Amino acid sequence: MADLAVTADEIAADTARAALAKHPIIDGHNDWALEVRAQRDYSVDGLDADLGPSFDTDVPRLRRGGVGGQFWSVYVEDRRAGAEHVRETLEQIDFVHRLAARYPQHFTIARTAADFERARDRGTIASWLGAEGSHQLDGSLAVLREYARLGVRYLTLTHWLTTEFADSATDDPQHDGLSDRGRALIRELNRLGMLVDLSHVAPATMRDALDETSAPLIFSHSSCRAVTDHVRNVPDDVLRRLADNDGVIMLTFVPQFVSSSYLRWLEAGREGAKPRVTVIDVADHVEHARRVAGIDHIGLGGDFDGSPEFPEGLEDTGDYPKLLAELARRGWTADELARLAGANVMRVLRATDDAFLAASERP
Repeated sequence: MADLAVTADEIAADTARAALAKHPIIDGHNDWALEVRAQRDYSVDGLDADLGPSFDTDVPRLRRGGVGGQFWSVYVEDRRAGAEHVRETLEQIDFVHRLAARYPQHFTIARTAADFERARDRGTIASWLGAEGSHQLDGSLAVLREYARLGVRYLTLTHWLTTEFADSATDDPQHDGLSDRGRALIRELNRLGMLVDLSHVAPATMRDALDETSAPLIFSHSSCRAVTDHVRNVPDDVLRRLADNDGVIMLTFVPQFVSSSYLRWLEAGREGAKPRVTVIDVADHVEHARRVAGIDHIGLGGDFDGSPEFPEGLEDTGDYPKLLAELARRGWTADELARLAGANVMRVLRATDDAFLAASERP
């Protein structure tokens, strides 16, 4: 029996490798820029080395994990004074550009799907930018347009707090979804070819955005409400609508989003033994999203360097193949895993590339 188990694991690992050969990982959300700010004041020195336990992300682990594309979050807290949000967002954008300039053998700034293909040909990691919250606009669509010119490819409508544009999942509602300004924001994002990201928003905001958008949208780092009843997760009715929208939910790895027992432990004040959370819990969310939204509407958004803990087997950016292997053990083929790994979100990028290029290059 032991030999058979080893053989099954080897087959699963081979399937994961075959999937990554077809399409590398394109992850929807990583907070490395924020952690480099906190720990190194944005210094890019030595960031091509093994950074051990200080970060979840580094070049060796990205390579080991099969990551070929990353949406780097350019996030700032939503409790700053207004204009500080813009200044600090620009600092985050500047860091990612300096990172790619310092290590061109590892990173390539990307704006489009075609940029990913060029990066792949060069053996580098395509690096897109995603702003995590409309508070980072300081109320101005002109700021949004400037972010687009700097290469920011998606905007998350809220972070933890409700904004003048939209209700957050983790704050008191003010608009019952989108405000009138929020609807105008969706239309401008569509015109600019910037992806609307619905992670962090209230379900009413999700539904309003699906009603308003004329382009595919994404969840850059969310999981499934039916599996783990956390307010940050996505209800099934929204997942079903995602297929009609041709969008993608990029499943995240944050323990309280993927494990009901861990969530209950947190809500109870961390009393008693901490529940185990493993790669199996994340795979359960991936499979649920597939059943409800469909194989063409799922992806991965780990949220590495954005959480103090991650599941066993998915502790850092080197571990994506372990998730693919777990799904392979459940019967997923290499072609199906390749769609999850990155092919699906690439389809969404291609659908919006022309608008993004036309808008971001205007004087």
